[in-house]
Amino acid sequence: MIFLIYIMWQGGLVHAQKTKTIIIDNADITEFDNTGGAQRSRMLGNVKFRHEDVFMSCDSAHFFPDINVLDAFSRVHIWRGDTLDLYGDFLKYKGNVRIAEVRRNVVLDDKENHLTTDNIDYDLNSDLGYYFNGGKIENGENTLISEVGYYYSKEKLFFFKDSVKIVNPDYTMYSDTLKYNTVSEVAYFLGPTDIISEENYIYCENGWYDTRNNISQFNKNAFLQNKEKILKGDSIYYERETGLGKAFMNVELIDTLQNMVLTGHYAIYEELSDYAMLTDSALMIQIDKGDSLFVHADTLWTVADTIPEKKLIKAYYHVKIFRSDLQGKCDSLVYAENDSTFRFYGEPVLWSDENQLTAEFISIETKAKGLHKINMRSEAFIISKEDTSKFNQIKGRDMQGWFRENELHMIDVNGNGQTIYYAKDKGELQGVNKAESANLKIYLKDRKIEKINFITKPDATYFPLEKFPPAASKLEDFKWLDEYRPKSRQDVFRW
Repeated sequence: MIFLIYIMWQGGLVHAQKTKTIIIDNADITEFDNTGGAQRSRMLGNVKFRHEDVFMSCDSAHFFPDINVLDAFSRVHIWRGDTLDLYGDFLKYKGNVRIAEVRRNVVLDDKENHLTTDNIDYDLNSDLGYYFNGGKIENGENTLISEVGYYYSKEKLFFFKDSVKIVNPDYTMYSDTLKYNTVSEVAYFLGPTDIISEENYIYCENGWYDTRNNISQFNKNAFLQNKEKILKGDSIYYERETGLGKAFMNVELIDTLQNMVLTGHYAIYEELSDYAMLTDSALMIQIDKGDSLFVHADTLWTVADTIPEKKLIKAYYHVKIFRSDLQGKCDSLVYAENDSTFRFYGEPVLWSDENQLTAEFISIETKAKGLHKINMRSEAFIISKEDTSKFNQIKGRDMQGWFRENELHMIDVNGNGQTIYYAKDKGELQGVNKAESANLKIYLKDRKIEKINFITKPDATYFPLEKFPPAASKLEDFKWLDEYRPKSRQDVFRW
């Protein structure tokens, strides 16, 4: 028992040695009051006191030595070397725990920051300040406002909650929860965040922003929007000065002016030049009243054309396209907004209704996003399947075709025209017309060849069906490529 009392006494002595009493250095008038058994000193005029490495001054104060607590009034100033200055109208300083509670017209200054609020509690042991009824911090070009804020002075770190706002000459930032390093001037988002400027609007729910260098990373439901483009992704890296953006995973680049969407899992976007590159499951979607065009390639680019505000969209390697009335495959493709024309390169093949179209080069002109005209250059070939073994065929050097309500209705064949055409009577196959003519004009109806006009005198032969030799049933270079035809929008990813 005696040993236990000794240990408790020693523990109390050690605590008493660790806790230092507040020292009064100066006061013009000092009064002592022991009313009710509690000790209290009243000080008036030019009051100065200190506690360990902290110094304080005020116009008047009450000191309670029994509990080591000081109440200071009017023109309160707390300072510690050149690292901290804290001002206010009222202070309750608790010496045993080294906590300063400052109220009304509070100002906190250190080397990097100027904080104003009406209420702050400052822990001088951990150098942690806490305000809870609104505060404003000025740091370099940034002004930060929030309802609740914690300032970790040693780490030079602010933690803000509730109605957080950063005002910068170039943008304004709104957030639910935010951390801010006052030395690096980097803001860390921990909740829904909006960044608004004249150039763009940014949203995310996690990430960081280097306000000094204007470099940022936005995560979780991130998107960046300017006047005509919206960039989305699981995460977005962005440089405001250069306008460079990089997006990762589930990327969407939306062109609101052209009703076009580019998707993929990796993208680079340059605001100043309006250049974009997407890869990894890259897909272009041209939206058209429910009948959208889907284009897949290994890589998609959008670049400025020679005409201002017009773009070239380039698709390279393993290109496939799908629309309900048009499908295609080629090695590369270019779409020009200037003339609304698709250009297909590298063994292109297109399917329009029942027709397979091939040539060394193919272009399709559109109007109001509908099909208007097709141009086929060099080794042009059109094939349609009559049954499992019979094919209507048109071949020539070059061809031009015109669409009506997105269906081919007329084709001009220019040079070296050849045809194989199965004739019907009341829906029954009767025979085969095989002809050659330098130039042809072909009319289609209900997706079938209705009539062929030979512009120059043809070399033509009609065969009864049973007498048509199988060896003559296919023109030279015949290839039926239906196995590669995309049957749905998902098929564009199947090569």
